[in-house]
Amino acid sequence: MLELIDVRRSFGAIRALEDVSFVVRPGRLTGFIGANGAGKTTTKRIILGVLAADSGHVRWRGADVTASDRRRFGYMPEERGLYPKMTVVDQLVFFARLHGVGVRDARRRAEELLGELGLGDRAGDKLEKLSLGNAQRAQVAASLIHDPELLVLDEPFSGLDPMAVDVMGAMLRRRAAAGVPVLFSSHQLDLVESLCDDVVLIHAGRIVATGEARYLRRTHRPDRYRIQVGGDAGWLRDRSDLQVLDVEGPSALVELRPGADDQALLAAALERGPVHAFTPVVPTLAEIFREVAR
Repeated sequence: MLELIDVRRSFGAIRALEDVSFVVRPGRLTGFIGANGAGKTTTKRIILGVLAADSGHVRWRGADVTASDRRRFGYMPEERGLYPKMTVVDQLVFFARLHGVGVRDARRRAEELLGELGLGDRAGDKLEKLSLGNAQRAQVAASLIHDPELLVLDEPFSGLDPMAVDVMGAMLRRRAAAGVPVLFSSHQLDLVESLCDDVVLIHAGRIVATGEARYLRRTHRPDRYRIQVGGDAGWLRDRSDLQVLDVEGPSALVELRPGADDQALLAAALERGPVHAFTPVVPTLAEIFREVAR
């Protein structure tokens, strides 16, 4: 397990990270989301030792992370780092050799990874000949070539078409199923929502939400309801225990005020006639993100 505890980092007078704490658990996909400048890249660079924290701890398997630990991590940076004039398979072998993998094993791993990512027929092509999406797949292969124990990816789905997204998502799932903790950032919140087990939301250098994706959606803003009645729903505006967010004919979206009773509202609606729907509204990650990032 990777654990960050009260990590702080400043650049001059600018506080980039303030008491950042979260965990990335084995065998789980963790989405790291936040607006540009929120602190995602700084956090990942501290995890990987590219930057040092001013204070706090980065722990791996219960102890402070070491340089030896970090050599077993896999990282895909936002600034892609492959060589355009080199063939895809040769540079994967090159990166594997940097991690101490023998030549024969390096080539076997490279060919397996390229096949897994749908690039088997492009192995002998130079990177500059690949499309943006295929180059992205090759970059992910480079982060996996040494069979890392932790995987940290920066926008791995950027520039991918829907088929490539499915391939990439399935590959990450397989790594997680093998017990590898996976942390990745993405602005494609629908993908984070569909893929991730856990979510970490950072805003202005602070963690504002963290936990299981389903739990965050279920517990965040739990007192909104979609109501569909038999007649006009305008009477809801007269109630003091709620705020009407939207109303159109028989349909309304309401938010209960603190301490209000949803069953009392349902009973009041039934007294007026048939109630066709009384449904809690579960927000999407995108809605949660917009609300906390205001």
